[in-house]
Amino acid sequence: VQLQASGGGLVQAGGSLRLSCAASGRAFSDYEMGWFRQAPGNERDFVAAINWSGGTTYYGDSVKGRFTISRDNAKNTVYLQMNSLKSEDTAVYSCAVKIRAGRWQALESYDYWGQGTLVTVSS
Repeated sequence: VQLQASGGGLVQAGGSLRLSCAASGRAFSDYEMGWFRQAPGNERDFVAAINWSGGTTYYGDSVKGRFTISRDNAKNTVYLQMNSLKSEDTAVYSCAVKIRAGRWQALESYDYWGQGTLVTVSS
């Protein structure tokens, strides 16, 4: 499985960005997807996850109500719509594939990772 994240950039606080993660290598609808982020000097944190059909989603507490994860299985792509961005959202955002069983929020539950895309929120 190969993952390609895009859509990062510089945005002012209060603004919005939409990240995309395109997958290849296996039937996209077979697996669940997650977004994580890592700010400088911090550990990688869970942001959001979505099941294979898109009918179930999970969010980290710090992004609930502001971020929305979705997927388009016909396009082999998962999205992260980020609204009301704050300076503390500044991080490298990475997408990942979850095939094995395990907690949605746990790094070790994910099997494949893409390269990250940098999001910088200016205050």
